[in-house]
Amino acid sequence: MIRSAKFQIGQVVKHRLFDFRGVIFDVDPEFNNTEEWYQSIPEDIRPRKDQPFYHLFAENDQTAYIAYVSEQNLLPDDRDEPLHHPQIPDMFDLDDSGQYRVRRFPGH
Repeated sequence: MIRSAKFQIGQVVKHRLFDFRGVIFDVDPEFNNTEEWYQSIPEDIRPRKDQPFYHLFAENDQTAYIAYVSEQNLLPDDRDEPLHHPQIPDMFDLDDSGQYRVRRFPGH
């Protein structure tokens, strides 16, 4: 059974176990990465495959990167601090309320 996604594109989230946050830029209805990637996750924290997985422009105190995270490991991030990932402006605008909105390109 494929569930509908709990989070949406443009939403800021944080990881439940690890200290990073990010903005969602894509969603897979269920796991859609390599088996090698999946097996690299320690077994005791390995998520189920039958749930949405999210692509994030993620960052922590040291670096910015792309993360692929299961829904069970994400929580809404309520901090009122903007993210600084260098790829965010390529896809999103930050509106007056502090929400990330997908950029509208001319002709689309």
